[in-house]
Amino acid sequence: MTSMSDRILGLCLLVLAVAYGWVAQQWPEPFGGAEGVGPETFPTILAVVLVGSSLYLMIKPDPDAQWPLGKSALELVISIIVLVVYALLLEPLGFIISTTLAVGTMSWRMGAPPTRAFVTGLISAIVVFGLFNYGLSLSLPTGLLGGF
Repeated sequence: MTSMSDRILGLCLLVLAVAYGWVAQQWPEPFGGAEGVGPETFPTILAVVLVGSSLYLMIKPDPDAQWPLGKSALELVISIIVLVVYALLLEPLGFIISTTLAVGTMSWRMGAPPTRAFVTGLISAIVVFGLFNYGLSLSLPTGLLGGF
């Protein structure tokens, strides 16, 4: 029965990956124009990796897989909620604040002390923001920090 649940999960993830790849191709040019590699390429690469992973899960399921119960299931639900809230807050709050909150919360839920978790989130957000904005010339939303 567990191999069937892996196949069902793989099928659901495959549908999501294909839908994401299709929707990502419909997005307008974001944040100031087209680049050779960037706004159009990254979602396509991500969709291809997700499709491949989903197919692998369907073709070669784990024979001993057990669905998480109790605290593990709750932690997974919290992680999903954090990622959905992150996606919703990315534009209004901006990349740095949203990423700090999301990475900090996820690190804290994995066992890091709260202060250390959120400092890690802030450092990660600043490094990635700098890399994308200045290294790759892909503008990320600044949100509330746009005036600074």
